[in-house]
Formats: sequence, structure tokens, C-alpha cells
Amino acid sequence: MPRSVPTICPYCGAGCGFYVNVEKGRATNIEYMADHPASEGALCSKANASLEVLYHPDRLLHPVKRSGDQLTRISWDEALEAAARGLAGTLRRFGPDAIGILSSSKCSNEENYLIQKLARLLGTRNVDNCARLCHAPSVVGLNRSLGAAGMTNPFADLANSRCIFVIGSNLAENHPVMSRWIHKARSKGAIVIVADPRRTPTSWMADHFLQLRPGTDVALINAMASVAIEQGLIDRQFLDLWTCGYQELKSSVKDCTPSWAEGITGVPAEDIVSAAQAYAASPASSILYSMGITQHTTGTDNVQALANLALICGQIGREGTGLLPLRGQNNVQGACDMGALAEFYPGYRRADDPSSIEHFRQAWSASDLPVGRGLTATEMIDAAADGRIRAMYIVGEDPVNSEPHGGHTITALESLDLLVVQDIFMTATASHADLVLPAAAWAEKEGTYTSTERRVQWSCRAVDPPGEARTDLQIVCSLGKRLGLPLDYPDASAVLAEINRLVPAYQGITRDRLGPGGLIWPCPSVNHPGTPILHSSGFKTADGRATLLPVHYRPPAEKPSERFPFTLTTGRIALHHNAGSMTRRSPSLMQRAPNLFVEINPADAARLQIEDGDDVEVSTARGRTRAAARTTGRVSRGVVFMPFHFPGTNILTPDARDSQAGIPEFKVAACNISRSD
Repeated sequence: MPRSVPTICPYCGAGCGFYVNVEKGRATNIEYMADHPASEGALCSKANASLEVLYHPDRLLHPVKRSGDQLTRISWDEALEAAARGLAGTLRRFGPDAIGILSSSKCSNEENYLIQKLARLLGTRNVDNCARLCHAPSVVGLNRSLGAAGMTNPFADLANSRCIFVIGSNLAENHPVMSRWIHKARSKGAIVIVADPRRTPTSWMADHFLQLRPGTDVALINAMASVAIEQGLIDRQFLDLWTCGYQELKSSVKDCTPSWAEGITGVPAEDIVSAAQAYAASPASSILYSMGITQHTTGTDNVQALANLALICGQIGREGTGLLPLRGQNNVQGACDMGALAEFYPGYRRADDPSSIEHFRQAWSASDLPVGRGLTATEMIDAAADGRIRAMYIVGEDPVNSEPHGGHTITALESLDLLVVQDIFMTATASHADLVLPAAAWAEKEGTYTSTERRVQWSCRAVDPPGEARTDLQIVCSLGKRLGLPLDYPDASAVLAEINRLVPAYQGITRDRLGPGGLIWPCPSVNHPGTPILHSSGFKTADGRATLLPVHYRPPAEKPSERFPFTLTTGRIALHHNAGSMTRRSPSLMQRAPNLFVEINPADAARLQIEDGDDVEVSTARGRTRAAARTTGRVSRGVVFMPFHFPGTNILTPDARDSQAGIPEFKVAACNISRSD
């Protein structure tokens, strides 16, 4: 008889649930989960095609080792011994700072917990995950402003919003299940504001569309705050009771008038005023944002500016309000919660706080643990290039395609003495590895995943991994044993039990409580129901008050020039995901979206004698790539857009970074575009 096994979608952070139908040990179909609290049975195109990944002929089936220019099959014993010997040798010769470990936002909470524990027991501070490339500014900015780095309200609560402000997110394509909740709010009369450099499908639902220039978000948000203050639309009672720093913030935005912002953003002053009034005067307003806000040298400033706007208007801590960062990977929230970050141990305990070190030293029976912030994912690439990092262990990430300035990344990885990659496919990064370890995909293992709304859900194992592939949990534990580390866990439940003891927000999220729909952290005890809405009775700070942090507009790191007269911005499209390692192996998705393209305004295209569909070359100071031209009014004159799911886009992007969160500036690059010969 066929079985229906509950699982969690392996793509974006929405955390949609569905069933995998299994017959004779093979996943045959998916079945919708109509009672799922977030997705209500809806799935996007990627989730509907997700089983195609499991049985793709490119799946890694056996460990392989580099021999010259060839990768040859070896046994697991040989692979684990080689990996352990290489890491131990690096540790002995160069010390722990010469090792870098990238954890994976595709992995479960339990696997991420073990990966960061492996790193710290080895003595290296250098552990990070792909949140560094998407929502590191949310972690830094929201922790700093509010005391907690998570979405404040669940998806379903959007139906209670009377005004929804979407900025830097094309959620209609990239989080389509979430957009359903906005439509529900609109049907009840909610006003929708959308700010984006492109006219996306998300903008089609907007009552106010603010088409700003790339990289000018702080100017827009500060101007909206200025309007709210000048027109008396702030919540003075909330400010006095729950915040500090209002007078400093008021002074900082005094000159951020709508007219001033118009000159920077290109958004008409009257439109800024209307949007600010709609947001501030509404009885319940929410803010949704994604990488259009975070992937800037000012990413942390952007997040803090949004927090300031929500706080001065009292739009937080209640139904229909809040700040909702939309995570791009299925477990990027969980990977951060588990401490797979350069600056935090599990539960966001600071790595530079001696009390954090002592807490985990005792819990892990460790003689010593590394103190202080380690290198971020991007900094590890730089350190590999200049010889400070000599060995890297990369789990489920593809930095060749996801890091900026891709040529530099390849050079850095080729400079390593040892590169171990653990993945389900031979990615561009894996092709440069000394050892490649075949891992299980999401439906081939069990564990918990934490969605962007802080919902922790258990995903069941539906089928066995192919060939000799093993779960990441099994591989990490086996490698740890070879290194003499106490990593001995029989299954994900055993790891979750340790997480329950050491991460306060997860203390009540035990295996036996994780039924359909899971639980939303913080859930501090086994009798606690979870906390869908944060900050309803204060903030997780020393005095219970949020901090208003003035930020000032700073232009992007690169400006258009005579040589590179256009501004390139990047993002997602509906049919692909992140670096494309899975979706570009999905036949049904590739049939509909097979190639890299670049959007260009028709007026710019006409001047350059480029027609729709032409093969064009896009170049920056770092490199050049070819793409198919799409002439469209979605982008303004002087702006071009490329999706980052295909090899080629991140060859072009700069490695300038946010000094606070370390995220690269993917969203603004000076470029040129011309017809290919």
C-alpha cells in the first residue's frame, strides 16, 4: 500500500508542508497538506516539482577523491579518514584559525547544530552559513533594535493588517504562498504599499507603488519617518513606555524631507507622503522585506531604519503589525538559531562573551572553546585567497555561484590545501574539491526545520538516500569520531534533546510535541504553546525597551560611470531558487525558464540597438557574461536586472560589504551592456 509521509518543502523559508507519496520505496507523487497553518495546501511551482531532484541522474552516489584532474570513487572509510587526517594536519601545522567551515541553511536544525559544534570543538571560530549572503543584517539589526532576530508575527496574521508595506521583496514570485495572505487582507480593505526598483508582480497588488533607485532605501524610509513625526502620526504612549532614543532619532530625520528623498530615490515627494500617512495612521500596519533591503553595504542600516519606522508608529507587538523578514532558504532561520554564525553560539549567545563560552564549555564537557567572532563566509574566501585559511569543509553550499566576484572565489578555493564538499550534486564548488561526500536530500532524512515565521516543524524521512549517500548528521558524527570529538548521536531526536537543554527558545520544542504545524519559538517549556507574536509585553533587552537607532543615508559603493553607465541589480524569479543547484536540475522548471536573461528598459535598448531576445554581453569591473535581452518597462532607464540563479551573474557583482553584518552588496553594481558580436 502507498504511504503518505509528511515533509517540509526544501526551497524558501515559508515552511510549506506537503506529503510525499511512497510506493515500493520510491517517492511517486506529492499530496497537498490542506490543514497546514502557513500554506493551507498551496504550493509554488518549485515545490510541485521538488521530487524531480530526488531521482536526477546527477545525484552523488559515492564518495570521490581528487587524483590530479580526476575525481575517483573511494570508500566511506577512505573518505572520512582523508578528511579527518587533512583537518587534523591543518590544525597541527597552522592552528584552528586556518580552518573554515560553512554550514548549510538547507540542512536541518540538528545538522546545523552539530556542524557548528564540530567547528568549535576543533577550536575554530570560523563557522558561518548562507544567512551571511541574505539576512545577516536582519540578525544584527533586529537583535540590536528589538533584542530578537526573528519575524515578529506569523503569516496568517497578515490577514489582520490594515496596511502592508512591502519593500525590497517580490514575494508574489518568490514567496507566492505568503502573497495569498496579503490578498486576504486586501479583500478586507487593507492598503498595500510596495517599494522596489522594478515593477514586479508584487507591485500589481499595490495601492501605492514607490519605484525607487537601487540602494536608496534609507532615504525613503527616513523620509517616511520624518512625515510621521512632523504630522503627529507617531504613537507617543508606545514610545514612552517601550522605547529609548526617540529624541536622537527625531533629530536625525529632521532634514529627511520628502523633497530631499525625492532627489535621491526618484520617488515623487507626494507619493512618499501618501505612503507614510497610510502606514502610520493605520490601526495595524506590517512591514515585509527581503534581500532587496539586506543585500547592500547599508543592509543593517536599512533593517534598523525599518525598525525605527515601526517603533515610532507603535506598529509592533500586536495583531496585524510587526516586521516580517522573508527568509530565502528553507532553514536559514534555524541555522542562525543553532549558532552556525561567526559571531554567535547557539541561541544567539555572543561568541565574544566569556559567559557564553563557559556555558557551552560545561554543557559540552570541553576543555576549551574558541572565544570571539570568527570569519564570515565571504571573509573565509578572502582568507583562503591570501593563505590564512588552509582547509575548508563546505556543507550544502555553492560559494562559486553564490558568493560575489565569482572569479575571486574560484581562485581562493583552488588555493586551499584541502577542500571537502558535502552535497547532493556535483556543484560548481564541489568540482574544485579534494574530497566530495554524497549527502541525503531533505526527503531522505528526518529532523526539524525553522521557517521564516519561527515555526519549528518535524520533517519525516520518506525514502532512502540513493547509492551510498548518507545523511549530513551521520557524516558529521562519523567525521567527528575520526577527529576524536564527542559527537555520538543515534538520530535527530537525540540532537534535538540537547538543543532543548541549551537553546532557551527551543526548550519546549520536543520531538513528541511536534505534531502537524509544529510550534513557534520562543517556546520556553514543555507546557508552553509557543509565541506567534513577539514583543506583545516588551522586548528581549536588559530593560525591556527597544532601541531607536538613527541611521543616515549613504550611497552604494559603486556608482555608474562613463565606462559602466548602468546600474545592475539582481534577484530571484518564480521558477528558480538561489544558486540553482536544485532547480536547474528540474526538467519541468528548466523547460519554462532555461536561460540567463537581463532586463533592460526599452528606451535604453533602442539607444543601444538591442532588440528583445538579442544575445548581449553584460560587463562590470570584475568580469563579463552573456545573457538574453528582455526589453521591458519593469525597470527604469539606466537600471538593468539579472536573476542570480544561473552561473554568470555573480561573476559581475562587487565584494563591497556591510561593515556591520558582512553581507556583500549584490543589489547595486555599475555595469555596461552591449550586443554580442
